Amino acid sequence: MASEKILNQKKEEVKKLAEEMKNAKLILLTDYRGINVTDVTELRTNLRNTNATYRVIKNNIIRRALQEAGIEGLEDKLVGPTAVIMSNEDYLEPSKAIYTFSKDNDYYKIKGGVIEEKVMEAEEIITLAKLPSREVLLSMLAGALLGNISKVAVALNEVKKQKEEAGEKVTVAVAAEEPAKEEPVTEATTENTEA
Repeated sequence: MASEKILNQKKEEVKKLAEEMKNAKLILLTDYRGINVTDVTELRTNLRNTNATYRVIKNNIIRRALQEAGIEGLEDKLVGPTAVIMSNEDYLEPSKAIYTFSKDNDYYKIKGGVIEEKVMEAEEIITLAKLPSREVLLSMLAGALLGNISKVAVALNEVKKQKEEAGEKVTVAVAAEEPAKEEPVTEATTENTEA
């Protein structure tokens, strides 16, 4: 039977992990079988660059921490060796790093996880990881908007040229319409003519 000191250490470890899980935007559970130390070191470095942590933790401790954190639905994923990836800042970049790593290493698998308090299957996490980064999406949006604006500018310029060729004076102004001026009302006078 385990000594009381060891049990207290495990309880403290579970409590600490549960607190980290409550505050995490991303919790990924992965199967790390079949990868070597060099690959794990490279993965840890990539995750550190995305402000995520990578730890190998016993399944019983993970299970108890998930329960204490109030996270349900991942119990069946805790089979075999499990590594836990967590991030408090961003979920997309660490997910991309894990997905890229799993593509290059056949044995490394995403088991499931939690993204912003939503339990997700591996397929859902992979789908998110395949999305372009926020910066790429913003640049795509900016490009689309600039393309449309330049088309409008070209069209307006062509209208201006056509009107100038026709001899009309062209002025472009953006202002609120002035209210129409009211003309003074004159009362009709009736002349009484005496017969």
